[in-house]
Amino acid sequence: MALIGPAAPQPRAAQAFEALRIVVALLIFIHGAYRLTTGGVAIFGVWLDSIGFPFGYGWALAVTLYEWVGPALMLTRRWTSFAALGHAAILTLGLILVHLPAGWFVVGAGRNGIEYSVLLIASLLAIAWAWWPVRRADAR
Repeated sequence: MALIGPAAPQPRAAQAFEALRIVVALLIFIHGAYRLTTGGVAIFGVWLDSIGFPFGYGWALAVTLYEWVGPALMLTRRWTSFAALGHAAILTLGLILVHLPAGWFVVGAGRNGIEYSVLLIASLLAIAWAWWPVRRADAR
C-alpha cells in the first residue's frame, strides 16, 4: 500500500516492528510493576469501586497482573497478538474513563489527555496485526 514515497525496506521494517514490540512491552511492564510495588493496586481498586465497578480491587489486581504477564508473552513472542489486543482493550477503557475527559494533550496545551493512549493503542494494534497467526492459505 503506497501512500507517498517508497515503503521501508522489508528487513528494516521487520527490525522496526521488533523494536516497537519490545519497547511497548517494557513500557506496559514498568507501568504494572510501579503500581504493584508502590501500593497502587489498592488505590486503583478504590477508584474502580468509586465509579461503580464491582470488585474494584480484584479488577485492579487482574489488570496489574496482566501488565506483567502480557508483556512477558510479547517479549517472548508467545501469544503476542492476543496479549497486545488485551492491552489495547485495557488502554481503550482507560482512555474513555480517565483520559478522554481531560482532552487530547498529555502535557503542554492540556494535562492527562488521550494522545499517549492513542499512540500506545495504535502501536498495540499494529503489533497484534504483525504477529497475527498466518493461515496456510495466507502464507502462499
